[in-house]
Amino acid sequence: MKFAIMVYETAEDFSNRSDAAAQGEYWAAYSAYSKALKEAGVAAGGTALLPPDTATSLRSPAGKRHIQDGPFIEAKEQLGGMFLIDVPDLDIALQWAAKCPSAATGGVEVRPVLEMG
Repeated sequence: MKFAIMVYETAEDFSNRSDAAAQGEYWAAYSAYSKALKEAGVAAGGTALLPPDTATSLRSPAGKRHIQDGPFIEAKEQLGGMFLIDVPDLDIALQWAAKCPSAATGGVEVRPVLEMG
């Protein structure tokens, strides 16, 4: 069964991506996590996202398109990326989610993937 591990990061986490003093530790943690997923044979895809201020939100109520710069939801943590894993059940997906670096600083959401077709 496939699960999405959605990575929610704080503003500090996002700034650590490019901060000269912090980026080595930040990227090393995610590289180690990605490597562990691959070595366990559960990695099924994923990607990192640019910071929330690069987002554009769209809603189309009653056919009228409304576009807004930036993320729509105001929160301490913003979606920073996601990992797709293929594991037997939710319990194992949660075990992997607990190892995600953002579990310690932001948050992680685990959601089953809807298989189309």
